Amino acid sequence: MRSLTLVLPAYNEAERLGPALDELFAWLDGPARHVVPPLPEDIDILVVDDGSADGTADLVRARPEFVLAGGPGRLSLLSVPHGGKGAAVRAGMLYASSDQLVFADADMATPPDQLPRLLAALDDHDVALGSRIQPDGSDMRASQPAYRRFLGGLFHALAGAWAVGPVQDTQCGFKGFRRDVAHDLFARQRITSIVFDVELICLARRRAYRLAVVPILWTDKRGSRMRPRLGLALRVAWDLFRTPLVHRRLRARVVEADPG
Repeated sequence: MRSLTLVLPAYNEAERLGPALDELFAWLDGPARHVVPPLPEDIDILVVDDGSADGTADLVRARPEFVLAGGPGRLSLLSVPHGGKGAAVRAGMLYASSDQLVFADADMATPPDQLPRLLAALDDHDVALGSRIQPDGSDMRASQPAYRRFLGGLFHALAGAWAVGPVQDTQCGFKGFRRDVAHDLFARQRITSIVFDVELICLARRRAYRLAVVPILWTDKRGSRMRPRLGLALRVAWDLFRTPLVHRRLRARVVEADPG
C-alpha cells in the first residue's frame, strides 16, 4: 500500500492553520477521491510546531481525523524547539516514514489540488520542485509587493549563479521527495534560514538525483511575518555564500547498475 506524508511547518500559525486544514480536508474528502491516478491510500498530515507560543499545537491536537476514501486519515503533531522553517521542515521530513514526502506552507498558499502534479513527477524523478513560474513564462508571484519581487529576483539571480543552476524558483514552499532521497538530503542539511531550499537543491544536484520542476498554482496569502531588515539580509547572504562551500566535498551517490 502506497503512503504519503504531507509536512506542514508552523510557527505561530493558529490563526491561519485552522482554515488551511479545513481547505485541505475538504479536498481530500471530496475532489481528491476522483484524482487519476488515485492518491496513496495511506495519508498522514504532519504539522511540525516550530516552538509556537500562540496555541498552534493545541489547535492541531483538537482537530478530528479527516476522511479518505479508504478510511480515516491521520493528523499528527511533532513539536520541536523554535529553530526556523528550515529546521522544522528537516525535523518533519526525517521523522516521516511514508513512501512519498511533501512539504507545503501551512497557509495552503499552494492549494491542495496541486498535490497530484507533484506526486506524478515522483513516479520517474527523485525530487519534485514546485515552481510558481508557468509554462507560458507568467509568474504567480506577480501579485507580491514590488519590494518582495525585487528582492526575490536578486536572490534567485545570485542563487542560480552560485549554488543551484537553472532553477528559477528555489523558494516555492512546495516540494516532494521519495522517502530514501528525503532522508539522505535532510540528514545532510545544515542551513535553517530561508536559504534551506537552495541548500536542498544544491545537495540534490551534487548527489545526482533526478529533479523535476513542476509548475503549480499559488496565491500570495498575506500575513507573513518575514520583514526585510538588515540582520535577515546579512543572514541570507552568509547562508547563500556558504551553502556550496559546506558541501564542497560531497560526492554523487553510487547508482547500482540494473541487472536486467
